[in-house]
Formats: sequence, structure tokens, C-alpha cells
Amino acid sequence: MNRLFLTLSVLMGVVVLASNYLVQFPIKYYGLEKMLTYGAFSYPIAFLITDLANRSYGKLVARKIVYIGFIIGIAITLLFSTSFTDLISVRIAIGSGTAFIIAQLLDIQIFDQLRERKWFVAPLTSSFIGSTVDTFLFFSISFYGTGIPWVTLSFGDLAVKIFVALLMLIPFRLLLDTFKPEVKYF
Repeated sequence: MNRLFLTLSVLMGVVVLASNYLVQFPIKYYGLEKMLTYGAFSYPIAFLITDLANRSYGKLVARKIVYIGFIIGIAITLLFSTSFTDLISVRIAIGSGTAFIIAQLLDIQIFDQLRERKWFVAPLTSSFIGSTVDTFLFFSISFYGTGIPWVTLSFGDLAVKIFVALLMLIPFRLLLDTFKPEVKYF
């Protein structure tokens, strides 16, 4: 198996795990605790990984990386971060998994359809739409009816994800030429 493929898959799992952990902590500065969690800063890296894999290897390999990252991230989250006696913890695990897989597969499909446009159109558009779907699915599944201000948290989260998606265009462009398939293995 290609080392880069394995590295991207493990990195995807780490991003999922880190984001699932960090979403539990609101940012308590400048009155942002009802609008933003630390998970908003790590999650857009998943779209960078997916988009680099999609650009270099195509949508089939990108999907495999998403599936492997999903399994790694969710398995570790369920084993170490989910308290099955706490309904919110269980809802976070379900919301995270559902939102992640739907948003990432949507990102892959959109990116693939836009891949022939200027270099920044596909990653920016697919990340923006994927982040929007992910954010509202995750927060509504995880926190609807709990008293947690999930609507304001989701808008704050989305604003940061969009900002970070813009920033992720820099490493995307810089890494674009280095992500060349070594071997066709799928």
C-alpha cells in the first residue's frame, strides 16, 4: 500500500478525533462561548486532506481515505471519548459520524465535478458546501433540544470553518505539485 495513502488516511482519523474532542470546549474569550468551539479550527483540515487526495488520485481513492479516516476517528471516539451514560456524548458521536461522512462524500463529488476549473474553484466551493452541511447536521443532531445554543454555535463554527477553508487554499496550492500518485493501486 502506498505510504502517502496510508499517511492521509491516518491524518484524516486524527483530524476527526481531534475535532470530536475539541468541539466540547467553547472558546471563553471575548464572549464567544455561545458562538464558537475549538473544533471549528481543526475540522477544515479534513477538507484539505480530501481535496488533495481527490486532485491527485481521483474521487475513488479520496473516498477510501475518508472511509478509513472515518473508521479510525469514530472508533477511537467511541472507545475513549464517548460516555454511553451521557446522552449528549452519544449524540455528539452520532452527529459527528453522520455529518462527517455526508459532508466529506459531498465534498468529493462537488470537487470532482469542478476539478477542471481554476485551481482554487474546486477546493473552495466543495469545502464551503461541505462545511455548511457538516456544521448544521452535526450541531442539530448533537444539541437540538438540549438547551445548548446550537444555532449560534453552528453559525460561529461555520464562520471559522469558512475562514480556515480560505486559509487552507495556501497549503493546497503549495502541496498540489507534490501530491502526485506514485503508483496506481486502486
